[in-house]
Amino acid sequence: QVQLVESGGASLQAGGSLRLSCATSVYTYTNYYMAWFRRAPGKEREGVASISRNGATTYADSVKGRFTISLDKIRNILFLQMNSLKPEDTAMYYCAAAIPWRLTPTQFLRPEGYGNWGQGTQVTVSS
Repeated sequence: QVQLVESGGASLQAGGSLRLSCATSVYTYTNYYMAWFRRAPGKEREGVASISRNGATTYADSVKGRFTISLDKIRNILFLQMNSLKPEDTAMYYCAAAIPWRLTPTQFLRPEGYGNWGQGTQVTVSS
């Protein structure tokens, strides 16, 4: 059974750092491709970062160099470390999982490839 439970969202000022957590399971990260998405008010859901079962990562251009996705296989947690936060990073952040063979490289950060979603955690960055 796929498990995805996000936490760690907060309100903070621009320039700050935050780490989001997604509690998952061994079954999930050994069988699924995982990613973080976000949805800002009035905008479509967009991919932020993804990680394959062998640890290969992909990032959206807007977060490259600022965000890091990682998987802690001891605590079964998918992390998103966010540094140098900007007001435009304000959004609901979601953890998601996809069946690997249903994704092509161009789909790693596209929400339509993901069939499993967490409930989301809110990040608000003020200027």
